[in-house]
Amino acid sequence: MQHSLRLRAAARSVVYARPSAFQLHPARAFSLTRSLQNKELEKRLEEQRKIDEQKEKDKKKVYGQHYQDKEGLEVPEIAATDDSIAHGWRETRDLGHATIGAGHGRHQARTLASFSMEGKVCVVTGAARGLGNLFARTFVESGCTKIVLMDLKQEDAQRAADDLVEWFVEHGDIQPGKVTAIGIGCDVGDEDSVKKGFGQVIDRFGRVDSVVASAGIVENYSAFDYPTNRIRLLYDINVHGAFFCAREAAKYMIEQDIKGSIVLVSSMSANIVNVPQPQTPYNASKAAVKHMAASLAVEWAKSGIRVNALSPGYMLTSLTRTILDKNEELKNTWVNLTPMGRMGEPEDLKASRNYRGVHRG
Repeated sequence: MQHSLRLRAAARSVVYARPSAFQLHPARAFSLTRSLQNKELEKRLEEQRKIDEQKEKDKKKVYGQHYQDKEGLEVPEIAATDDSIAHGWRETRDLGHATIGAGHGRHQARTLASFSMEGKVCVVTGAARGLGNLFARTFVESGCTKIVLMDLKQEDAQRAADDLVEWFVEHGDIQPGKVTAIGIGCDVGDEDSVKKGFGQVIDRFGRVDSVVASAGIVENYSAFDYPTNRIRLLYDINVHGAFFCAREAAKYMIEQDIKGSIVLVSSMSANIVNVPQPQTPYNASKAAVKHMAASLAVEWAKSGIRVNALSPGYMLTSLTRTILDKNEELKNTWVNLTPMGRMGEPEDLKASRNYRGVHRG
């Protein structure tokens, strides 16, 4: 019996120990598998290489479409994707008081009812030109019939208000006497001036529903060269001015239980450092405005007042045009840093401003 068991055990040992003619050694099996994987990877890489080559050919075909810029330099018409491609300067209009209403959408129908500003009293600071002027026009296009344009000089503000109404009447968008636009001189960096300005709004219209604090300045000095008095002026206008206007507007809204809207114009400079121009105080001021809007939104939410910040990118306004006309290199840098190959125009912000400024209470 014991002999039989030993024979069986030996037989099993022989059977299990004997390698099959069709069985790969583990090391050889791993090597073969790895080899097959490498070949498959090489095949895929080759396919991807061909796809990439075709994309490069297609890209070159597109970049072959050129136009002549005003200096006669042949440049690509679409956005640059590498340092070897540059953009020409594209002419566009300045939406100052002289061209109010020009451009895209000037014959647009009134906005949807849910975004209508009909019956609302709207106030815009820095409204004599540039973005502020565009925001005032957007209010009227959205149905506002009582609009206040504030700017540093009374005559500039009133002229912009008169031009706004004249343009819409001339182009048949409104009937004479339908819209009342007034200009108010206001130094937003002066608290008393802001109080006086909003007091005039209340005296004339009795209420305020929507405010856009657009007044602001920008200057380019290196940190070591920036005059201290200029820094204080910039902060008075950009930061304190936004705060004074928001606070004064909210005071009247809360007193009258108006679920109003306040928009503070910040900048992309609140989130990134613009290059190549040195403007540390400006960047910091716009970051302050952005966070100010968030803080005030939380503080006044219980009263139904919405506060938002609008952060435009490189915009071609009368302010930036003055700077760029004197600095061709900066102009080209800004254009090439913009994916669309052009600077933004005030018209691009109309929908965004209207969405934030509309009464939603």
